[in-house]
Amino acid sequence: MKHNTEFIQSFMARYSYPEEAVTEFTRIEKRLDSEAAFGADMDKIVEDYMFPEADGMHEALEAVKALSEKYGENEYTMDFIFILNCVPILKERYDKAGIDEKIFWDSADDLRCKLIECIDCEEVPGTFVAGWNDGFFKMTRFAYGRFQYEVCTYNWENDFTFSCGKVMHPGDTYINFHIPSSGIPLTDEVRLASYKEAYKHYKHLFPDGNVIFGCGSWLLYPRHREFLPKHLNILKFMDDFEVVGSAEKEGFPNGWRVFGKDSDLPYDQLPRDTTLRKAYADWLIAGNPGGDAFCVFLFDGEKIVR
Repeated sequence: MKHNTEFIQSFMARYSYPEEAVTEFTRIEKRLDSEAAFGADMDKIVEDYMFPEADGMHEALEAVKALSEKYGENEYTMDFIFILNCVPILKERYDKAGIDEKIFWDSADDLRCKLIECIDCEEVPGTFVAGWNDGFFKMTRFAYGRFQYEVCTYNWENDFTFSCGKVMHPGDTYINFHIPSSGIPLTDEVRLASYKEAYKHYKHLFPDGNVIFGCGSWLLYPRHREFLPKHLNILKFMDDFEVVGSAEKEGFPNGWRVFGKDSDLPYDQLPRDTTLRKAYADWLIAGNPGGDAFCVFLFDGEKIVR
């Protein structure tokens, strides 16, 4: 069968995929079309995962790994090819469900983000976190503006009391969100627009009208306030939240998010070509740890509730 070549080409063009990625993905798609056994093997993996509904991502990726070895292709690149061949089916499911097309295209942009990360960190077009896509294909995770959201259950052992007095109990529903590396600055306007859009889709889950949003990220590391320049949007983003818990970790496990392929270099050799990189390099050289935090806030549809 033809492997959705036209859709995939237009999809890559829509997001301005790097030329090296387009060239490599197109080459492999042509192999799938011209080599019957190769194409049939990929078809089976896609069909087993996507039908009747997205299920078995681990098994699918194990099969892709074996396929990569069998046909002499890079595993990260083949993981991306697998995901690309699932996307047209997902688009049909969005259409059938009557979901706004903009939500589909905004959600699918995550692939571009993961592609750029893979090129930057592994120097090959593909994805090294293909399993992350499971939430998108299960249609439990959606992008509304700058962030991606999904319904989650608060599973910390203790209650959390917001500054306004509202209490969140273990087992309560909250809306978790993620921050794709899209390159869009985390300005006040961008953040608020995303919160407002997400609120429309999740407010029915919160009878008092206040949606609980939560996020766990290295971006929320509380000690950022000690060393990041005050003008950075990261600090403004942190101000949206109340901290449930945080942790420090030896070294900087999330260093690849800041320094890409150079993250394993000695600290005094880390690139310092951006304000964030310089601040982090100085912090690490001084012997300080990295960290992360899980934080929450209440949103009433217009503003954060304090």
